[in-house]
Amino acid sequence: MFCSPQLCCLWNVVTINAFLDQGMSSLSVYGPPSPGIRFTKSPANLTVTQGNSARLGCAVEGLSEPEIAWMKDGEKLYSTDQMYITLEAQHWETFHSMKSVQQQDAGKYWCEVEFHGMSISSEPAWITVEGVPHFVLEPQDVATFPALPFNLTCAAVGPPEPVEVLWWVGGQQKGNAQPSPSVLRVSGVNESVKFYCEAKNARGLSVSRTGTVHIKVLPEAPQDVQVLQVLESNITLVWVPGFNGHSDLNTCTIQKSGRKVQLPVWREMVPPYQKVIGGLDCYSNYSVRVQCDNEVGSSPFSPWVGFQTPESVPLVAPKNLTFDLTEQQLSLSWATLKEEELRGRLQAYKIQWDQGGVSQDELLFKENVARLSGGGRFFNATFQVSACTVVGCGPWSQPVLVMPASVLHRSTQRGHMWVGLLLGLLVATMLGLLLTVLVHRRNKETQFGSAFKPPGDESSVSFTAARSFNRQGQDPTESTLDSLGINDDLKTKLQDVLIPERLLTLGHMLGKGEFGSVREAFLKIEDSSVQKVAVKVLKTDITSSSDIEQCLKEAAYMKDFHHPNVIQLIGVSLHRRPQQRLPIPMVILPFMKHGDLHTFLLMSRLGDEPFMLSLQTLVQFMLDIAQGMEYLSSKNIIHRDLAARNCMLNENMTVCVADFGLSKKIYSGDYYRQGSVSKLPVKWIALESLADNVYTTQSDVWSFGVTMWEIMARGQTPYPGVENSEIYEYLIRGERLKQPPDCRDDIYEIIHSCWSPVPKCRPTFQRLIEQLEGIQASLSPAPNKEPLLYVNLNAEDSDQGAVASGPEEPSWGVPWQCVGMEEDEKDWLMIASGAARAIGGDYRYIIGPPSGGIDEDGRQVSEMLEGIPEDVKEEDEDFIINV
Repeated sequence: MFCSPQLCCLWNVVTINAFLDQGMSSLSVYGPPSPGIRFTKSPANLTVTQGNSARLGCAVEGLSEPEIAWMKDGEKLYSTDQMYITLEAQHWETFHSMKSVQQQDAGKYWCEVEFHGMSISSEPAWITVEGVPHFVLEPQDVATFPALPFNLTCAAVGPPEPVEVLWWVGGQQKGNAQPSPSVLRVSGVNESVKFYCEAKNARGLSVSRTGTVHIKVLPEAPQDVQVLQVLESNITLVWVPGFNGHSDLNTCTIQKSGRKVQLPVWREMVPPYQKVIGGLDCYSNYSVRVQCDNEVGSSPFSPWVGFQTPESVPLVAPKNLTFDLTEQQLSLSWATLKEEELRGRLQAYKIQWDQGGVSQDELLFKENVARLSGGGRFFNATFQVSACTVVGCGPWSQPVLVMPASVLHRSTQRGHMWVGLLLGLLVATMLGLLLTVLVHRRNKETQFGSAFKPPGDESSVSFTAARSFNRQGQDPTESTLDSLGINDDLKTKLQDVLIPERLLTLGHMLGKGEFGSVREAFLKIEDSSVQKVAVKVLKTDITSSSDIEQCLKEAAYMKDFHHPNVIQLIGVSLHRRPQQRLPIPMVILPFMKHGDLHTFLLMSRLGDEPFMLSLQTLVQFMLDIAQGMEYLSSKNIIHRDLAARNCMLNENMTVCVADFGLSKKIYSGDYYRQGSVSKLPVKWIALESLADNVYTTQSDVWSFGVTMWEIMARGQTPYPGVENSEIYEYLIRGERLKQPPDCRDDIYEIIHSCWSPVPKCRPTFQRLIEQLEGIQASLSPAPNKEPLLYVNLNAEDSDQGAVASGPEEPSWGVPWQCVGMEEDEKDWLMIASGAARAIGGDYRYIIGPPSGGIDEDGRQVSEMLEGIPEDVKEEDEDFIINV
């Protein structure tokens, strides 16, 4: 039988359902057969490029109003925009659409309908997502000892396969690409470094999270030490460990002090971070402190924490209960208890007594004396006394029998005689021993103590001092600016911001660079409060006065800065080094809670918990930097190192321009010429600065354009795939940074205007502020969006062999023109703009080799490659995205 594909398909469906009616095997292996209900269309297998759209469809016949559910890997998919299409009576079709397919969308899909408690399923289909590699194992942070070897592991998968891994450690490539998974053996490091891996396949390149190799150090002191569950004789002590020094804590030491003595020390395995301390006295004051150990050593102790144990009943009974009996009254007295015997606050003394074996009412007295009227009635009575606190009363004293004095005198007279004889004998014995010692020991008193000469032939003197003297010298004098060997003008500028080193307490390191480090610190101020600050410390191996002077010049610039978008100087301190002629200068700056802008942008995209940054926020970042730079330019300051890494974010998410190590003040003219050789940020430097070492406010505008590009690219490195040594040739051809994904055309137009090869054609910072404020005013609240992908994929359907095209370039005509240009400058711009359009592409991300497609202007791709050298075509044509 001959039929069209559509008729054949329908015939197959009818035939299969006929088998179902006869009890044969079901069309669906997932649901039981149901007469009259069948899926006439099941979803088809799809292979989709990451970022492209996909649609699955299925159709069911036999139900009047079916509820068709889409399933993925056994889980029901919930959609608010599912639509049903009526094909004919009791015949319905529905679709499941995905606008931008991601790796997590890969899996098995099918449709289900419910009928009388039974689930009827369609045939399943699989979606395979092709795109840049997906990391299944990213490199994790490493903690190690200096120079000790360790391994780093990274694994990524496609599709497509194969996937190769390339390692970057400390900003440098390590070895060549290796098949995934990859294990990198590192021989050892001596300081903390960053590392990451890149995974590449035929679709592109992905960058893993950035890990850190930490050097193990001593832990910090425990924090938040608290005493819980204070009982009579024990407490529960808890604490929070401080920074562990990148090494697990194994034990903690608890010290306890009492009234006058240092009490035992306990060493506890941790976690948990708590200790039950027993054997305590009631109603006593104690103090405890804690230190913790890792494999490097012990942390400092935490501050002492005091506590008082609760009251209890007295420990002993009052002693020396005596009485004085007259006909008018009975007086009782007893000794007061010592504080450690009382174990609380005395409330009263309780007296119990009985007469003739009959107990009488108990009596309470505030003092240790009781006076009872009518002495005769207490004859032959027995008395006991007890001390009472708020908790209760202690033990009773020995009973005392009240009798007249004459009777007591006769009964005790004989006992007193024997006591007198024994005391006389004891006194005589002690006097004899004392005389013997005085005869054998000559005593000489001096003005300062006692010197004794023992018997024997040899003369020796032992000396007991009558007074002790403290001969400890004064604290070392504070370092001054005079000890640095810097010029007088710089000393004068910094004299009023010099802060004594004793007021600073340095904490852990926040960052490290070529010339020093930045550390967290605490600064004591005049009202005895403490301010958290950041301290830039010059490297300890720098011994030259010129290097120290260069560091302090940055502080001198900052001393005069007063603007919310420019970091302000708090002060300068000098660290005295033993056996060194020159102290180390320390520049004290405000502590910035969110760190540098570049790291913040990277963490928003590549951190462990990525977060969305709205366009309003990104534009505000740019506006903050522009306002800070406009302020600096008004002060005739050229920054020369403007980049996202040198902009800081405070607790209010306000950006402050920082790091003025390369800044220069213009005293005459409007430019500065670099005379000495120094390390410079090549990818942020203007074209004329690379060519002639000339720096102006307009060259800072160029750097600001690169910084804006960093912000819109969420921290991506500029000119990916272009080496530092190739930047000048790259720019002179008219090449510039490409428009980042999700960057609006009007924003990129502002960015692009900063890169005119003619400096006077670049906008001023004041003009940039006006333009950014205009964009900010036009922005409405941005809807929530998924985090940006760190890829550059623009192909609609790579399976059809089409060449992916980049963002459509705004039609600016000949870019970078301005009023007052010379004719030769205009000619140069025409050539440069043509060159800029002749070669495109981002060498960092790989889509696939060009296939001879046609670009927007109708030119063949092969023709566009004619200007590229043959060796470049052969080596790099797989790296060209958009040509």
